[in-house]
Amino acid sequence: MTTSRGRSAPGRSSDPGGARRVVVTGMGAVSPNGIGLARFGEAVRAGKSGVATIRSFDPSPFSTHIGGEIEGFDPAAVLTDPHDLRHVPRASILLLAASDEALATARIDAAALTLEQRRRFGVSIGTGGGGFAFTERMYDLWYAGDAKKASVYTIPASTHGTMASEVSMRHGLRGPSHVLSTGCTSSTDAIGYAALAIRHDRADRVLAGGADAPFAPGIFAAFSAMRIMTSAWNAEPWRGSRPFSKDRDGFVLAEGAWTLLLESLESARARQAPILAEVLGYGSTCEAFHRVRLEEDGIEPARAMSLAMEDAGVGPADIGYANVHGTSTVLNDRIETRALKIALGARAAAVPASALKSMIGHPQGACGAAGVVETILAMQEDFLPPTINLDLADPECDLDYVPNMARHGRFDVALCNCIGFGSKNSALVVSRPRL
Repeated sequence: MTTSRGRSAPGRSSDPGGARRVVVTGMGAVSPNGIGLARFGEAVRAGKSGVATIRSFDPSPFSTHIGGEIEGFDPAAVLTDPHDLRHVPRASILLLAASDEALATARIDAAALTLEQRRRFGVSIGTGGGGFAFTERMYDLWYAGDAKKASVYTIPASTHGTMASEVSMRHGLRGPSHVLSTGCTSSTDAIGYAALAIRHDRADRVLAGGADAPFAPGIFAAFSAMRIMTSAWNAEPWRGSRPFSKDRDGFVLAEGAWTLLLESLESARARQAPILAEVLGYGSTCEAFHRVRLEEDGIEPARAMSLAMEDAGVGPADIGYANVHGTSTVLNDRIETRALKIALGARAAAVPASALKSMIGHPQGACGAAGVVETILAMQEDFLPPTINLDLADPECDLDYVPNMARHGRFDVALCNCIGFGSKNSALVVSRPRL
């Protein structure tokens, strides 16, 4: 198969440019509806919500009282030195837990890697807010006159780039260690960036994904000021995130971390690794329109999806499932529906699609990685994830969004879409292993 640019699809062995195929050999998840890959997968299939009344601070001053927090997560089980816990943001700790699991499921013992293997092993992480909540806590201490209790590493810990460094240092990985912060598309871009690095022989393996932990009063107040969070479901938190339902009134803030171990097909075969999926294509655009609003026409989000399909060497006829952004805001859901119709054309109505945010809320820059992990789990187990809380169909959101209950269904190629603040749009195409 060739793309419209007249070359063999990247990552295929027939590519004249010698680009390498990129596969997924491990995954990790720390999610509001399940800690660990197995529990996350079970929760997704069951349509289980992880949204509840906020516990980490008193939400009563705000109109929204609910969020997708991770209950039962023990930071001390990840960072066993109490000294470290004082200096590392929660987002980074969530990321370390998910990264540990991705390496374990990929059957990689980092301690046994050679120096050359470590130098060819990168980290590519997406985040929206990074350590902002940690920074807020440090400012609270300083303004309260308790500066001695504040971390001496406040500046590096608050810098987004340190998140990837924490992973690199934990496992001794000496390849590129980068963080992309492009709003809600951050981890989609991080995975795309990682795939490009492997495809073009800049790395053999990259631990890629995203993490965010935005729960702090000041951050919550800022989101409240934008009036984009739901305020209608405080009494029934699990019903609060309602993508594509006509009675939706805003998104639910969430936290979490999801990671994937990407590596070249040659590397995976050489060590007889489990191959879970293949990353075929990546596309990204910017509308250059508004800080938070989307252009009504949906053209640029559609173009990002089309670019990802072109990069993958596939077309709308090949797409068997779409994992969509689905924030539960009136504007996003309507325009994303329009964009899917543009990108998939006549096939749009036949492609089942679903929004993970209905179950976990919106984990900001980590949401793209969450959707990719969900998609690969569903691909492995032959089911279509549901969009829960889709109780009242919106006539303007009239595609097959797999309402309320998972369905049996096999698909071989999937499109994963993200839309972000600042007019950002990014998409990935993943498939079953083509060995």
